[in-house]
Amino acid sequence: MTQHVTDRFAGQVAVVVGAGSGIGAAVARRVAAEGATTVVVDVVAENVASVADSIGGASGHAVDVADPAAVEALFDAVVAQHGRVDVVVNTAGVDDPVAKDSIRAAGESGQPVDVLRELDDARWRRVMAINLDGTFHVVRAAARRMVPQGSGSIVLIGSSAAFDTLVGYPHYAASKAGVHALAQAAAKELAPHGIRVNVVAPGPVDTPMAGRTPASVREAMAASGAVGYASPEELADNILYLASPGASNVIGAVLLSNGGRFTV
Repeated sequence: MTQHVTDRFAGQVAVVVGAGSGIGAAVARRVAAEGATTVVVDVVAENVASVADSIGGASGHAVDVADPAAVEALFDAVVAQHGRVDVVVNTAGVDDPVAKDSIRAAGESGQPVDVLRELDDARWRRVMAINLDGTFHVVRAAARRMVPQGSGSIVLIGSSAAFDTLVGYPHYAASKAGVHALAQAAAKELAPHGIRVNVVAPGPVDTPMAGRTPASVREAMAASGAVGYASPEELADNILYLASPGASNVIGAVLLSNGGRFTV
């Protein structure tokens, strides 16, 4: 993790979505330490309050990214309070504990993974509604505020699973592949308006969501690369680089942060 606090976000307003824990919380704390006026956003109100309270001067909003009206209201409130939006980071996402448990059971029994046939519409839609639809809602709302001001940086969280899919996780992989495509299309469209859009595609990261992964599945994922689970702070380093002026020529990138599990 970067040890030196800088002022590279001084005077900027940063909205961090999914900041109640894990990668988002690490990003919120770091961008605030580097000078940004920080807005903490998460679906869990208690987590919003906890992280915002730990950051001097941060404000907090409890928002479900799957609700487009709520996302629009969030950005209206931020602009009303701060006048602009300079950096948006969306880390909000979910996995499927039922699928992970099925993967565990298959591994322990020696049988092939059999998730797809049992994957119902409700579980598919939950992952898509938050991971992909929610990302679209955030990107669209950010663009609506950034285009008139002629500047901005948006960083999204994809996944290395979009390239090297985990057996038994078709809905998660599909949702993250959609995030990558959405980001790259938006990057081309928004670049002439002075807005950069980029993606970080992590491998396994030691977050509360990962902590709910069955031990046998977690161990297999940790052993899949030369480096085990990354820390949220390591991902925050990647995200803040893409959001910063130091990445001014980086547009539409998908940055692999997967411990060398594979390259593309």
